[in-house]
Amino acid sequence: MTSQTITAAASGTWTLGDLTVNRMGFGTMRLTQHGEAFAAEAVPRDRDQAIAVLRRAVELGVNHIDTAAFYFSSLRSANELINRALAPYSHELVITTKVGPGRDPSGQWLPHATPEQLRGQVEENLRQLGRDHLDVVNLRIVGSDSIAERFGALADLRAAGLIRHLGLSNVRSHHLAEARSIAPVVCVQNMYGIGAGPEQKELLDICGEQGIAFVPFYSIAGTGRTAGATNGHSAEVDSVARSVARSHGVSAAQIRLAWTLHQGSHVLAIPGTGDLGHLAENVAAGCLSLSEGELAGLAAASEETA
Repeated sequence: MTSQTITAAASGTWTLGDLTVNRMGFGTMRLTQHGEAFAAEAVPRDRDQAIAVLRRAVELGVNHIDTAAFYFSSLRSANELINRALAPYSHELVITTKVGPGRDPSGQWLPHATPEQLRGQVEENLRQLGRDHLDVVNLRIVGSDSIAERFGALADLRAAGLIRHLGLSNVRSHHLAEARSIAPVVCVQNMYGIGAGPEQKELLDICGEQGIAFVPFYSIAGTGRTAGATNGHSAEVDSVARSVARSHGVSAAQIRLAWTLHQGSHVLAIPGTGDLGHLAENVAAGCLSLSEGELAGLAAASEETA
């Protein structure tokens, strides 16, 4: 497979409300620094390199970029990099951002935003990105408490024209039901990958039934999150993934991305990287076709070690 000639269009498309995106997108969380995301000792990434990666992503057909105002390092802001690299924005480019958490200038996490503070976070994203509205805003939460007040505040901003579409992040099925009773939801962004539990799979299926995009994060790293692909999966899953990868002439990480997209036509991928080579590999994974046998083998390996 020659990744240099493959674009994100090969992954197929989905609609976020009235916005059509290629299913292989790009996440900017790692774009601001080397090392583990949000780690205090992480080294800021070269600005020119980060800008080059963003521009190359768009050249490769990526039209769905995931970001947040709280994606920053000591020297870099993901939103500022997006603005510098891609403005003026193509009408085909969809930028999805998140609100809810926050960080102070030192990088320390702050408590979840109140409904009143959410407007300030939305306005901060608008300012950093240089936009007069945000395409999609995800409310990110932690815990199982009601989100009615916070999601209602975002629904008000949507009605005011500051936000085009709304989504959710890190939620459970009852949060989705609660949010949909307030305003339309176009996407759910949750941790998901090979070996995901029944509750996670149930939410993925619910989204599919309701025509809502399901957007996994850490789909390569898995349960190990930022620790890396090998540490994030069992040895059995790693072995099967490497075997499938060898048969396709690709990397195990590409197989994990392809597996993600095989979970449903409503599933989108947003892998992030600051490396041009890895970017091309990620985009190329969008055209990989895995057989039923390969999918079954990966599923069996994850179940054996669950």
